[in-house]
Amino acid sequence: MGAIVLGILLGLGILNSPRAAAAIQQLEEAPGQMIYQSRQSLKDQHGNTWQAIAFKRIRSDGKTSFDLRLVCFPGVTEIDHSQPLTLVNSLGKKLAADDTSNNLFAETAKPEPNVGQYNLQPLLPQLQAEIPLKLSVSTIKREVIHLSIPPSLIQEWQAVFSYA
Repeated sequence: MGAIVLGILLGLGILNSPRAAAAIQQLEEAPGQMIYQSRQSLKDQHGNTWQAIAFKRIRSDGKTSFDLRLVCFPGVTEIDHSQPLTLVNSLGKKLAADDTSNNLFAETAKPEPNVGQYNLQPLLPQLQAEIPLKLSVSTIKREVIHLSIPPSLIQEWQAVFSYA
């Protein structure tokens, strides 16, 4: 009898552990300034690995921002920072996130070519967690890099966004 119940539970997926979600990290950047972030590795259409870091910054004056930083290995590609990040869901809804890469490093006026940062704050409320996304990143060689974003990652971004 126990083997039958165990078989049913495994068949229903109740005892299967869900895909491990990345932990949301909390960092204090400066007194009264907090960052909440999620980090995930993604593969593009060529099999190259990208780090996707979604983060909410809460400044000491209460102002908030929510950005997505995309990082690939140096020398793999060079991001065209004059172009927005395009987000298209599986239903065909298209959104564009402004490039904020110039805010990355205080010591340089020009961002690293393998790092892009985009303002997702105005778009996040429009994303439906149950609908997968495809991100499109333009390169200076006029190639478009595609990254697939599963619903679980959208949910994670929304969780980071909801932190106070």
